[in-house]
Amino acid sequence: MLMRTDPFRELDRLAQRFTDLPAGTWSRPSALPMDAYREGEQYVIAFDAPGIDPAALDIDVERNMLTVRAERRPSAVGDSVQMELSERPHGVFTRQVMLADTLDVDRIDAQYEAGVLTLRIPIAERAKPRKITVGHQGDRHQISG
Repeated sequence: MLMRTDPFRELDRLAQRFTDLPAGTWSRPSALPMDAYREGEQYVIAFDAPGIDPAALDIDVERNMLTVRAERRPSAVGDSVQMELSERPHGVFTRQVMLADTLDVDRIDAQYEAGVLTLRIPIAERAKPRKITVGHQGDRHQISG
């Protein structure tokens, strides 16, 4: 139902393995981790987005390209704040997912709870199995003119 479209994610993981740098120290933040599965008559995509204000979530669909954008800002900001340790990645996180034509992108439902953004996308009616009735020649009427 979808296609992974972030080829640089695997390169980042490989580079981290060889350089022994802790995750989150790259200049390019990692993509939002996700799970995707079919549940009955809908497709569900769940993105991990802990510590992100729901107002900082942006979801767009253009044609069949789903783009999720989230921004995590530092929680301690100000002149009197002296940061001692910062391991949590901050900045803009994006994830693009190519959706199949069999999904109804006009009826996506988005919920954000406990740091997880969950999108529920119904299966399009045209993609659902349906019965085709078979007629026989005796049912045809000939029109004469």
